[in-house]
Amino acid sequence: MLPSNPSAPSKLTSPTIPGEPVPPTAVAHTYAALTRTATYSFLVALPLLLLYELGALLINADRSFAIRVGADVWIKQFLASLGATGHLALGGVVLAIGIAVFLWERKKRLPLRPRYFAGMLLESTVWGVLLAYLISGTVGVLFNGALASVPVLGAVQAAVPGKGTMLVLSLGAGLYEELVFRVLLVGGLYLLARRAFGMERVAAYVGAALIGALLFSAVHYTGPYADPLELPSFTFRFLFGLALNALFLVRGFGIAAWTHALYDVMVVGFWS
Repeated sequence: MLPSNPSAPSKLTSPTIPGEPVPPTAVAHTYAALTRTATYSFLVALPLLLLYELGALLINADRSFAIRVGADVWIKQFLASLGATGHLALGGVVLAIGIAVFLWERKKRLPLRPRYFAGMLLESTVWGVLLAYLISGTVGVLFNGALASVPVLGAVQAAVPGKGTMLVLSLGAGLYEELVFRVLLVGGLYLLARRAFGMERVAAYVGAALIGALLFSAVHYTGPYADPLELPSFTFRFLFGLALNALFLVRGFGIAAWTHALYDVMVVGFWS
């Protein structure tokens, strides 16, 4: 929308890179703009948190040790070093931070439109299917069809029996791996490149995204229950990591988290 006064500055600005502040007047009340905000991202990601934590309690009820998503375990270990222990500690921290961000952003008076949340789930499903086929096709061309099947993106810290358990972990991977690799790692590397090394915005984000995608792929091949290291599957996860970085930048955390989660759910439920 153009301002009524041609000499007045427009209230709309171009999308910002994660880590840089968004002025309160920068959000238009459109689907694309609203669903990229922290408010919508937090609210649409909340079911992932609740479903994963509830599912994790159920699948671990009769186990001598808990099966959790790797990123969940890593953050819990960090929180335990700070004195916050218990399986629900991380969920509580994530929930508290999300509520704080939600309340802070309410000053922008963003309208909450239920149909937009349904649209975000549909959009994430489309992205999950589209990226799976595009990236698997690309890897197939690069390696002469060497990719036997599309791999799950979630990294787990135990041998995982049962499809039900994998479905629960798929939800957790979407939430916690996006939190670790997109928000904390890529966002942190971007801020470091900008503030410590004075890099330009685009160069800083591209560098952070490449490093983040490499590490995102690499963690699936570390630990006692790691996948066997194969270049086609490593390349697939690296390219998918780059795609999720782009989604996080352009569409926000909520879309990236649900795309990741629904992709893993589709692999476990239909493609494996």
